[in-house]
Amino acid sequence: MSAAGSAAAVPRRPFGVRLRAATDALGPLCAGIDPHPALLADWGLTDDVAGLERFSRTAVEAFAGSVAVVKPQAAFFERHGSRGVAVLERVIADLRDAGTLSLVDAKRGDIGSTMQAYADAYAGDGSPLAGDAVTVSPYLGFGSLRPVLDLAAATGRGVFVLGLTSNPEGASVQHAVGPDGAAVAAGVVAAVGAENAEAVAAGATLGSVGLVVGATVGDAVTRLGIDLVAAHGPLLAPGVGAQGATADDLREVFGDARPNVLAASSRAVLAAGPGVAALRDAARRAADDVAAALRG
Repeated sequence: MSAAGSAAAVPRRPFGVRLRAATDALGPLCAGIDPHPALLADWGLTDDVAGLERFSRTAVEAFAGSVAVVKPQAAFFERHGSRGVAVLERVIADLRDAGTLSLVDAKRGDIGSTMQAYADAYAGDGSPLAGDAVTVSPYLGFGSLRPVLDLAAATGRGVFVLGLTSNPEGASVQHAVGPDGAAVAAGVVAAVGAENAEAVAAGATLGSVGLVVGATVGDAVTRLGIDLVAAHGPLLAPGVGAQGATADDLREVFGDARPNVLAASSRAVLAAGPGVAALRDAARRAADDVAAALRG
């Protein structure tokens, strides 16, 4: 039986429950696996499938059991074609076998049957691309995400919805104000809260539908009137590490929602490679630093 098939035989606890347990045990860090060409070169590896596989296996060995979540960036595998995607499938399977949560950073978003196909690929039992959670884009309308939200809920997986991203282009859409006077991003956050309402009513401290909120968005959360606490979900926070978000930034952006933050760091940790021990040490230091910053 395949790894995916054996995993499907045992019902999963909801992703939010598993994530809370993992962050309580190992700290609120999501370590990225971003095998872009510059990092491959820094590690002395070739920019091909062989280099990709060596990079990925080293990162998995270092991070599995050491951090709460590992986030492979799908695009850096896809750029190598079908053999690169096969490496991504191996990463997901190896993390599953190690008991470490995986978040596939695919940022998929579409409508109708196409979104259902993405849901089957990234949240369906038996799919080799289905980790423990996936990132998605709601900017074809939050309702377009229904297939992946429903399938993830049925299979115990998580979904991280793009909310407020730190790239400058994002503000033109996310900060735009609709006819109701609310910012588009505020509507996304409210919709995520509605998805998590049933789990919270049942006693969960964390729902399984999360948000991606950049740690470097400054005062956007307060300026747009967004209540991140009311989302009742995990808040994936890119921008910690190489992008320089500080404890003050985390306080400004997340406020009272800081206990739900899962800080994402890729380049700052991966720069410690290619040695497994050095990578593992860098990840543990990052987890400790983030935990201290979120308490500050």
